[in-house]
Amino acid sequence: LQLALMTVKPFNQLAPFIQEYIYTHGWTELRPVQIEACRVIFETDAHLLIAAGTASGKTEAAFLPVLSLLHQNPSTTIGILYIGPIKALINDQFERLNDLLKQADIPVWAWHGDVSSNRKKKLLKNTQGVLQITPESLESLLINQQTELTRLFGDLRFVIIDEIHAFMDSERGCQILCQLARLSRCMTTPPRRIGLSATL
Repeated sequence: LQLALMTVKPFNQLAPFIQEYIYTHGWTELRPVQIEACRVIFETDAHLLIAAGTASGKTEAAFLPVLSLLHQNPSTTIGILYIGPIKALINDQFERLNDLLKQADIPVWAWHGDVSSNRKKKLLKNTQGVLQITPESLESLLINQQTELTRLFGDLRFVIIDEIHAFMDSERGCQILCQLARLSRCMTTPPRRIGLSATL
C-alpha cells in the first residue's frame, strides 16, 4: 500500500516530514479532495475554495501542500494566516498542526483571548510560520501593531479561511475583507486565498 501511495504524484510533491507523518499515521492513500487541492496549489497560482463534507480531509487538503511549499521556500514573516470563526476550532487545529509539524522548523501560533500574553509576545519576536486567529483578534492585532504590519505579514503567502460559509453575507465577512485589504498594503505580492467549507 505504501508503494502504491508513493506513485501518486501529489504525495511525492509533499515535504519529507509530511510524507513521514502520513506513513507513521497509517494513511493508505490521499483522499480525492486532497489530491485535487495539491494539484491546484502545486501547479497553479489560483485561489481555491475547498467544499467537501465533514471529516473529508479538507483541512489537510489545504495545509499539506501549503506547508510543503513553505518548508521548501521559508517565508521571512508569517507565511500562513489561518482565520477561523471560533476559538474552539482554532484550538483544535492548533493541536493537529503541532502534531504534524513536530519534525519541521515551522512554528504554529494560536492568537485569541485565551492565549497568554507571553505566547503572543513570542510570536511578535519570532514572526514566522502559521498564525491561527479569529477575525476579532486579527482586528485587534492590526490596530495594536499597525506600525509592525510589514515586519509581521510582508511575506505572507497564504490566507486560509475555515468555515467560510459562516462569514458569507455577514458583518464578520466584511470585516475579513477589510482586514485583508489593509494587509495587502504591506505586501508586494498578494497571498493566495483558500476557503474551506462543508456546507457550500
